Amino acid sequence: MLSKQRFINHNKFGLLNFMLLPFSAIFFILSYIRLWLYKLKILTVNDSSLPVIVVGNITVGGTGKTPIVISIANYLKSQHKKVGVVSRGYGGNYSQETIEVIESSNPMECGDEPVLIKQQTEVPVAVAKKRTKAIKLLTKKYALDVIISDDGLQHYSMGRDIEIAVIDGHSRLGNGFFLPAGPLREVKSRLKSVDFVINNGSNLEGEYSSEIEPQDYINLVTNEVRDLDYFKGKKCYAVAGIAKPDKFFSILKKNGVKLIIKPFPDHYVFGENDLVFNENHPIIMTSKDCVKCRQFATDQMWYLSVNAKINSNFYQQLESKI
Repeated sequence: MLSKQRFINHNKFGLLNFMLLPFSAIFFILSYIRLWLYKLKILTVNDSSLPVIVVGNITVGGTGKTPIVISIANYLKSQHKKVGVVSRGYGGNYSQETIEVIESSNPMECGDEPVLIKQQTEVPVAVAKKRTKAIKLLTKKYALDVIISDDGLQHYSMGRDIEIAVIDGHSRLGNGFFLPAGPLREVKSRLKSVDFVINNGSNLEGEYSSEIEPQDYINLVTNEVRDLDYFKGKKCYAVAGIAKPDKFFSILKKNGVKLIIKPFPDHYVFGENDLVFNENHPIIMTSKDCVKCRQFATDQMWYLSVNAKINSNFYQQLESKI
């Protein structure tokens, strides 16, 4: 079952977008008032004793933040920095105030992205509805040098030292309207106030380019690793429960896979029956989706390992600001 959100095209301006404009006006007014309440210190900003890097965006979903968070965390680790990551744990149904994520954590409880970040970075990860509480948990438990927040650009109660906005290099800011008629969470000029803009998938002056690079295929059951030619010319089911599944399908097509596409809504909670298909072809999914399928995985299931390759100048500039 597809979510209602999928039927709103934020890249165009159709009848539905037009009908939603009054709600967009309300969203804009409320978000603008909220921002100034923090700027005027009427609402409290909770500063951390550690540098906090926020990796977010000014649009809804699908810009590729999580692979970038993973790449930044792994880079800082390689520079002997002790890193922690916090997240809201979107899609998780946890009731606790804060949760520390471990590699075997249930994605249904704490969200799929925090589990993926933990598995691919091995740094301390915590989730909380209010990220400031997750920061407090990590700083109390670990001797860290820096905290990265996965999303949270608009979470103004969380103090931050560095802001990184990730932009989809192809759809960019969509039709330019605020939610729900368009994809914007904040005004376009917000991009001028952040420290870095990462352009995911394209190049533009003043922005740091990033590309999602496929690495290899990994079997969910056996952990067998195969190179990108392994499924070339073979018919496979392509499963993606992400905001923009066409990006994933495009990568597989470029690597010669003959696809039977199976898109699902973003953050979809997979059950065993969702991955039972008519024919016995291999099933290839995203790394974000696979963390929710390991409990009922078969050796027919694989995921595509990817890496966010960011312009090397970005890391030099980032380190100079920490």
